[in-house]
Amino acid sequence: LKPGDTIVEPTSGNTGIGLAMVAAVKGYKLIVTMPEDMSLARRDLLARYGAQVVLTPAIEGMTGAVYAAQELVGKPQHFMCQQFENPANPEVHRQTTAVEVLEATEGRIDAFVAGVGTGGTITGIGEVLRRKLPDLHITAVEPERSPVLQGGRAGVHAIQGIGASFVPGILNREIYNEIIAISDKDAIEMSRRLCAEEGLLVGISSGANVVAAIQVAKRLGEGKRVVTVLCDTGERYLQMEA
Repeated sequence: LKPGDTIVEPTSGNTGIGLAMVAAVKGYKLIVTMPEDMSLARRDLLARYGAQVVLTPAIEGMTGAVYAAQELVGKPQHFMCQQFENPANPEVHRQTTAVEVLEATEGRIDAFVAGVGTGGTITGIGEVLRRKLPDLHITAVEPERSPVLQGGRAGVHAIQGIGASFVPGILNREIYNEIIAISDKDAIEMSRRLCAEEGLLVGISSGANVVAAIQVAKRLGEGKRVVTVLCDTGERYLQMEA
């Protein structure tokens, strides 16, 4: 990445917003490609930071957004971070989020549950936890309507941030013990419950993580500690219909 370059990135929201913040400060132009069914709040926030948003057909999922970004990055002075392939993605979780989890729990964890978008979270955190806790049970979460990790067909779903419609290159598929598929309905309902009952305004993928974590906790039984991640804010979904 050089001064004067244009950053291009396919994203369902969070990575694009982070890049937009940095691009605004550093003076880079940013073009974000994303499926057209992503929330309006995400698009508006990206535009507010000065990013150009290119929408791709919802039916193509993140695959369509990736293809669109690849076409754009072929132009001179265009650079793509490639969050689905970039080893820096899981590495930052190894160095930060995983350490936070271990410190917060004093290393007493029986299971770890995380949704798979790029695969960076479950790969980075999972690898560190597995080294410390060899018997840890790790669960990957994906949308019921797009069970790609389980060998199913990609489909349109409402759990924005996970279920990219392909298997990400940085995902360590050896790190998890099982995959749980969560329905749109359950994920949305849980995100609303977390706000109403716990005061946590989180997004739909966070709801999916908690639904799966509760399933794992019920199986493990009383006295076990299950950790998951609330990885997005519900403010980006307030305009979505029920």
